[in-house]
Amino acid sequence: MLKVQKPVIVVHGGAGTWHPERSQPGLEGVKEAAKVGFEILKNGGAAVDAVMEAVAVMEDEGAFNAGYGSSLNIEKGVEMEASIMDGKTLKAGATGLLKDIKNPVRLARIVMEKTDHVFVVGEGAEKLAKMFNLERRQPLTELRLKYYERQKKLLLEGKFELPKLASLVKEHQEFFELETVGAVALDKNGNVAAATSTGGFPLKIPGRIGDSPLIGCGTYADNQSGACSATGVGEIAIRLVLAKTVCNLMESGRTAQEAVEQAIKLVNKRINDVYNSMGLIAVDIHGRIGAAHNSPNLCWAYLTPKKPEPTASLTAKIVKESD
Repeated sequence: MLKVQKPVIVVHGGAGTWHPERSQPGLEGVKEAAKVGFEILKNGGAAVDAVMEAVAVMEDEGAFNAGYGSSLNIEKGVEMEASIMDGKTLKAGATGLLKDIKNPVRLARIVMEKTDHVFVVGEGAEKLAKMFNLERRQPLTELRLKYYERQKKLLLEGKFELPKLASLVKEHQEFFELETVGAVALDKNGNVAAATSTGGFPLKIPGRIGDSPLIGCGTYADNQSGACSATGVGEIAIRLVLAKTVCNLMESGRTAQEAVEQAIKLVNKRINDVYNSMGLIAVDIHGRIGAAHNSPNLCWAYLTPKKPEPTASLTAKIVKESD
């Protein structure tokens, strides 16, 4: 019989291209997030608490495209989104189009536990945040403003005919960060959970919502299989229901690593005509972890009972082939 390793936490700070100016803060950020989440697990806490607190750490960091440091849309505004899911109950909460909530993941948790709904956005989400006295914070940073100016300049240099944003991003990856933050965990009681948070696609049109708050696309957790959090081009994760696909693969007997690699191969095979940068992290119900991407980088970290300190890296398994 397979021995279960628990508790376990895996976190990511996003797939994409990590510039030198941000790589060190990014690595330190995912390490800290893993430590905070694992401390909760080590003390007997629930997986759902661990992933929420881990994601909140990264939302506060400023090095990631989530919470403080979120990307700007085409109108120079911020619209954040997040989700969380408890694998024990299959309860989930999600929120989007947030302008100044300090920790969108905490609002997603409120939606999950304090309402009858799964997904609340915009004005309704703002009312909920006010009702529960959630902290506010201006998410704009000087770094994001600098990136915005570069990105907008590239877009306008299309002169007579603007290229599709995906084409622009593909040609100038160094100026576009698709980083989302996320966490998956398995607690001492054998329950899994996942959470994901993002500022969204740079230069997106206002009102666009990506995969991060969509249950099954950017986030999924089920005690029958495991938990997964996605990062990258949200539209791709939505079209392939990617997080649920990973969990389905784990339920059918794949390890977490096999599942994320197969899912990235699926991305490469089915959606290969556009910029298809994606990254995935997962944990299965046996405590095995998985991380894979087809992007240049994936900033991620993990902690298990055998490790006194988190292991962090800017790459995991890079998958370029398709099935």
